[in-house]
Amino acid sequence: MSLYQVQKLIYQLNRDPRARQRYANERDAVLGEYDLTQEEIGALRKPDIGLLYVLGVNGQLLMHFAALHRIEWTDYLERMRQGLREHGPVREGVYAATGYEGVEAHDARLKAERETR
Repeated sequence: MSLYQVQKLIYQLNRDPRARQRYANERDAVLGEYDLTQEEIGALRKPDIGLLYVLGVNGQLLMHFAALHRIEWTDYLERMRQGLREHGPVREGVYAATGYEGVEAHDARLKAERETR
């Protein structure tokens, strides 16, 4: 998997209006500039927020990518939960390293984060 490449692309889209415009106008060309798997390309095109989360995309990057696609906050959270149900635990990245494996653990982590604010 090429998690770094996925995150690099999303980072560029999140911060650069010209990158967003190019992505809107010539998505396949932009995706072709990154070393991505077919699974990653499909998740980015859709966008499949749940699969991108399970693939290991950082939540801060993913949150802004979801907003770019006009996905509301509660829908974003539900799509992450659905991703865990459909694709299993987070495969790579910081969320895989936490040991959280599944929807219940994910929800417990979100609840704990809210309580510490």
